[in-house]
Amino acid sequence: MNLIAVLRAALESPVGQGISTLLRRTLRSVRPAHLIRLALALFILWAVRPPHVLVVLDPPQQVLTTKPIVGVHTRLTDEVEKWKIQRTLQMVREMGAPWVVEYFPWPYIEPAEDAFTWGHSDVVVEHADNQGLTVIARLGWTPTWARPDPDEQETSLTYLDADHTDDFADFVATFVARYRGRVNHVIIWNEPNLSFEWGYRPVDPEGYADLLRAVYPKAHAANPDVVVLAGALAPTLEPEGSAAGLNDLAYLERMYQADAAPYFDALAAHAYGLTLSPEAAPAPDTINFRRVELLREIMVAHGDDAKPVYVTEAGWNDHPRWVSAVRPAQRIEYTIDAYEWAGQHWPWCACVAMWAFRYPTPTRNYQDYYAFVTTDFEPNVIYLEVQKYTRGTEPSPPDRLRSAPSRKPGGE
Repeated sequence: MNLIAVLRAALESPVGQGISTLLRRTLRSVRPAHLIRLALALFILWAVRPPHVLVVLDPPQQVLTTKPIVGVHTRLTDEVEKWKIQRTLQMVREMGAPWVVEYFPWPYIEPAEDAFTWGHSDVVVEHADNQGLTVIARLGWTPTWARPDPDEQETSLTYLDADHTDDFADFVATFVARYRGRVNHVIIWNEPNLSFEWGYRPVDPEGYADLLRAVYPKAHAANPDVVVLAGALAPTLEPEGSAAGLNDLAYLERMYQADAAPYFDALAAHAYGLTLSPEAAPAPDTINFRRVELLREIMVAHGDDAKPVYVTEAGWNDHPRWVSAVRPAQRIEYTIDAYEWAGQHWPWCACVAMWAFRYPTPTRNYQDYYAFVTTDFEPNVIYLEVQKYTRGTEPSPPDRLRSAPSRKPGGE
């Protein structure tokens, strides 16, 4: 049935006939002069609308920094305005961070099978490259067409079953081929040791190893220079059998036992400090920044010490009422000390990317207090202090940081 036939059938229905009658009566009661005024008003509103912001690439830039390990997670996934994408990445470069982690969801790029929409990701990659930034692309989620029929089984965006593993591998290969030379680092999935990120199913290190086994050869065939990052494991103490997930140390050990080692080039790790300083010693029953060292020990025990680790999420939060937050001055001190600790003590660590540089809109919760920059591009104090750090200048003394005026997240 074509569109005209559908419209005709709708108009001939009882409801459609009622609407048609109402419209005819309404239009008969409106004077022609009123219609002319309405049309003129609409034209004026259209004519005075704000013009599109013209976004022009800068001359090619490079990041000037004394701290090449510094990175941030940029959260441009849902940023729709090109000038805001450009300004975000300009500010990352100006802060002195060479690394950015950005999320490129599979459903956004391939919403229908073999039908790709590259517009947004092209803009992000183009501007990141223009600013001289190194992009680590996080790839994940599953489009509707690659999930079970919702009439038979309800699933979430994080659900990827074995029947569609090859489809995801094909997407990864297509992605790395398109951005070869501009995006040479990809993270395969996110926090698969949490049930929420594994489609609300029991977590499955062996299944994740199978995913890496499917992705790795296709990714390297498409771009031999690509660095495939595995893991991106959530730091958690969940025991075996927990419905919520699995301890990241146990998960990584089981990945190795499932023979995942040949199918990734580096490990992605998450290293949140919560209320502890970055120097706090690691322990199996503690979540802190240096927990990454325990993951590293597992790699070394399995002969994987030649592979680097990329910390793709980390950080501290300074929400005034969150139990896992620290004071704003502590957050600044801990963040800079974490960059410094990794640079001095972790020769196997390629970068530390803090969560999160800026959100497109305020989240209205504790997440806003991770941001380096407000939604309207006002730098928070932490941005300015990290900028001093990457330039090799002295940071502000602690007493000045404690008395610095706080800025509401979101620029409000």
